[in-house]
Amino acid sequence: MIRTLVVEDERVAAQAHAQYVRDVPGFELVAVAMSAQDAARVLREEPVDLVLLDMHLPDGHGLQLLRRLRAAGSRVDVIAVTSARDAEVVRDAVAQGVVGYLIKPFAFGALRERLLAYRTFHEGLQGSDDLDQIAVDRMLESLRHTSRPALPKGLGAETLEQVRAVLAEHGPSSASEVGEHLGSSRVTARRYLEHLAETGEVARVTRLGRAGRPEVEYRPGRS
Repeated sequence: MIRTLVVEDERVAAQAHAQYVRDVPGFELVAVAMSAQDAARVLREEPVDLVLLDMHLPDGHGLQLLRRLRAAGSRVDVIAVTSARDAEVVRDAVAQGVVGYLIKPFAFGALRERLLAYRTFHEGLQGSDDLDQIAVDRMLESLRHTSRPALPKGLGAETLEQVRAVLAEHGPSSASEVGEHLGSSRVTARRYLEHLAETGEVARVTRLGRAGRPEVEYRPGRS
């Protein structure tokens, strides 16, 4: 099992990321740390393979924590999970050896892809001290690989990402509500939501609509 630490200061997001880790086979949640100080304590006390690291923490920047870890000799792998989009932050994160960078907001499928890619990378390092060029290339490629299938005809990748972002930001929503956030029709939003449901990124749940009639609610989370 890949022992994983979630570092996130927003409680709702921290709970969601922790559940996401639990939902991906091969990963074990070690703890949730809501500050750099808490994260450093967990890393001193517990063996950790992977850190999901937010950059905006109440007691310092995530990069500061990462630099301290590297200076202390820690080789723990890190995936940045953050709203920080500044090119300098991304560059510094890469320089400190992050193996992935995921920008908020996102749906479960986006993080699941990164975790599965990391699992392939991690497993490739186990059991051998001597890797040939093909093995090294394959492992590094696994970190860059995404497994999303081609979209059905008529669906656009940019709009699909917008739908994912709406669900990540606003939580369980109907097609009408997603359409309102996107500025599109309910029918259009429903097509994208149904695609996400069919691929396992969201779950369908029946709820009472505004007029008291049942309607479908789409919930981001486990497939």
